[in-house]
Amino acid sequence: MSKAYLMDCPSQSFTLRNLGARLETWLRKHPKWAGSKQELAIDITRLEWADIEAFDGKEEPPLRPENLGGIADANLKLRLQPYISLLDLKYPVDDLLLEVRKEDEDTDFASNAFQEKHKRKRVQAVAKLNPAEIFLAVHRVDDSVYFRRIEREEFVILGTLRDGKSVGNAIEAAFRKSRVPSGERAESVRKWFQNWAALGWFCRGKGPAVRETF
Repeated sequence: MSKAYLMDCPSQSFTLRNLGARLETWLRKHPKWAGSKQELAIDITRLEWADIEAFDGKEEPPLRPENLGGIADANLKLRLQPYISLLDLKYPVDDLLLEVRKEDEDTDFASNAFQEKHKRKRVQAVAKLNPAEIFLAVHRVDDSVYFRRIEREEFVILGTLRDGKSVGNAIEAAFRKSRVPSGERAESVRKWFQNWAALGWFCRGKGPAVRETF
């Protein structure tokens, strides 16, 4: 698979950091290389690229909670930090990736062969799970990358804001088919925006953040 990908998508950058940028698109066009569980392969590919983006992606001056006094303005537009990725997944690959990395750092394993066998079993166990909706925000705090699971409504709001829509449009889209009781929605929105702002997810600017492509 690696050879086939490199033949079709050779490096176009001065750094190998960007080499896997087109792997997701390539796997979708060449599903035979993804194995019998294509959705799982796509999920882990997307997560690993999001991890790279979050680690060293561009950061804009953040807007803090005290800067969001106009959040009640339905026409307000907010930009997301360029390094943040929003992923809709079918498998818990966030837990899988963290577990594999922990094993790589664990010196208690008797041998590399045992370690690889354990990894394969863990991947096989995840592959047997029924697909389920998982919404994930991949971001960084103090130069460390974090995987933060979010509600579907949070995912829709953040994604709509990233597309350049207003706060009012984002909230409306999020609750269009929501099961959250109407009496709890306003408080949920307040807490979400407060948490996002505290994490520095919003930044200054007039238009939606645009990422570089390679």
